[in-house]
Amino acid sequence: MAEGRETTESPETAESPETADTYEVVVVGGGGAGLSAALVLGRARRRTLVVDAGEPRNTPSAHMQGYLSRDGMSPAEFLAVGREEIARYGVRLVRDRVVDATRSTDGSFTAALAGGRTVRARQLVIATGLKDELPPVPGLAERFGRDVLHCPYCHGWEVRDRPTGVLATSALSVHQALMVTQWTKDVHLFLHEVSESDLTADDLRRLSAAGVTVVPGEVADLVVTDDRLTGVRLSDGTVHAREVLYAAPRPVPRNDLLITLGAELRETPFGSYPVIDERGLTTVPGLWAAGNASGFSEQVINAASRGYRAGAAINGELLMADLDA
Repeated sequence: MAEGRETTESPETAESPETADTYEVVVVGGGGAGLSAALVLGRARRRTLVVDAGEPRNTPSAHMQGYLSRDGMSPAEFLAVGREEIARYGVRLVRDRVVDATRSTDGSFTAALAGGRTVRARQLVIATGLKDELPPVPGLAERFGRDVLHCPYCHGWEVRDRPTGVLATSALSVHQALMVTQWTKDVHLFLHEVSESDLTADDLRRLSAAGVTVVPGEVADLVVTDDRLTGVRLSDGTVHAREVLYAAPRPVPRNDLLITLGAELRETPFGSYPVIDERGLTTVPGLWAAGNASGFSEQVINAASRGYRAGAAINGELLMADLDA
């Protein structure tokens, strides 16, 4: 798709010059949350635009798991199907990036796109997700999504019973190592950036009970043979044979637009996320957040649910506003 080009050009939804850049709802982000919100709004006959920069978080993964009826589907296929579905209801999608947004005194929003276009909307949905910053271990990024993983619920079944390592980057890595033992009993916890003295008595007791081998020392790099992870090398040269390594990325919320528009944020161990109600409405009237833009732990199925809920709530908000007017 060409940069800045919209889909869904049909006589039924053709735009007049007066309405070409005005929508009832603009959704920023075309992942599971954004497409789900757009699908609900399109079915509710709301004039909706999705602005998608084309940077889904799960691109490195060949498949997504745990989504009922879509288990094992590739993320790319999932998004392609979602785009086809929203197009059936007249929702437009443009491949571009929102670089700035303002809220007018009448409560409407104006969004500036990188391609030079300006669009307006009565309600704005932020579904921009987050990006992962991986620990700076040589070879880690190249294997991410293959045999370097981040979530046992996403990938644990596929790598079950294989020799597995967990790269510790904080005290929370102990919890990750314990969780991984549900899928394999051969687990090494590489302390890496965590000191042995940082482990509590409860940590040590649980690690021992779970059969996790605790390996002190900094990880230097990964050993790869025939395009497969075969080991983890420590800074002292010691190599531990492993076929899988879990590494927790540092999540970086894409919250620039929320900050620009004045949404209140809450600090969490995983970054700053907007304060929202149960529907996804932020502290700014008309401004909504869904998916990983609203919280760290939104898997695809949860993100889609958040988008659905926001879409339905927005339709109700617009209807009541029109009736009151």
